[in-house]
Amino acid sequence: MDRQSRVELSTAQVPAAEAFAYWREMICETFVQLSAAPVAGGAFAGRIEHVPVGTLELSTVVARGQVVRRTRSLIARGADEYLLASIQLRGRGRVEQDGRVAELTSGDMAFYDSTRPYTLRFDDDFRQLVVQVPKHELALRDTRALTARALGPGPGQVVPAFFTSLAGAAKDSPHTSAPLLPHALGLLSAAASFAARTEPGPDPARALVRERAVAFIRRNLADPRLDVDRVARACRVSRRTLYRVFAPDSVAAEIRRIRLDHARALLLEHPDRPVATVAARCGFDSESGFHRAFRAEFGTTPGGTRGQ
Repeated sequence: MDRQSRVELSTAQVPAAEAFAYWREMICETFVQLSAAPVAGGAFAGRIEHVPVGTLELSTVVARGQVVRRTRSLIARGADEYLLASIQLRGRGRVEQDGRVAELTSGDMAFYDSTRPYTLRFDDDFRQLVVQVPKHELALRDTRALTARALGPGPGQVVPAFFTSLAGAAKDSPHTSAPLLPHALGLLSAAASFAARTEPGPDPARALVRERAVAFIRRNLADPRLDVDRVARACRVSRRTLYRVFAPDSVAAEIRRIRLDHARALLLEHPDRPVATVAARCGFDSESGFHRAFRAEFGTTPGGTRGQ
């Protein structure tokens, strides 16, 4: 599918027996690689209207009940990095990510990140507007604090109203909607900030330590000796402070995650580079250890990632 073109897709285009299989293809082409299953038997129907506004994509989804999942193995198939927001227009929906669940009713919205597993659940017929934008457009360092949080009454209501109107305008006149892209990105960024503030966040000092620690890890991830002690010394804090900053995750888990994310990107960007070279470049002192860690994180082997 051409993401820079207006596209209308419908299960009405195929025989009823093939409707859900076609639907799975539709949502994968429109968004990212996903798995899906209907919540009830009988005939399935769904349609998607997709319109681009510059780098922003707006998709109106009307369908019957289903469960949609973004798994680690599906994430490993590509390097897509999107922030998405579901705006519930009719029916009820649920967004699950990062250990949280957002229950959506008409007018609510919630963010989710394509680089981590998530689940979307719809028990009955529904209508949604899905806003999709490359993460780099919003300059977001970490989206974990803002995902799967329902934005309803209050400042969060401004955003659904704007994007619902923008989708209609882009459908009727896509070229005249393009100048609204900076405003759309600004509003989406503001909504993301609002979502991240819905729970008490770390104090500024802790946030600064975490930012410095992550930057140090990224600069030194090729060193297999990189550990908690080295990171703590570089940040001039105690091990105990570093553990608190990264809680509830561990520092070692963060180092491993950064290494594996970088390894996956290298495998996709350089398909001819030997796996052993990628492993060493990302700080793994043995290829077998790299294979085990990679499979545990992404559900597939390094070679399987290249072949998908």
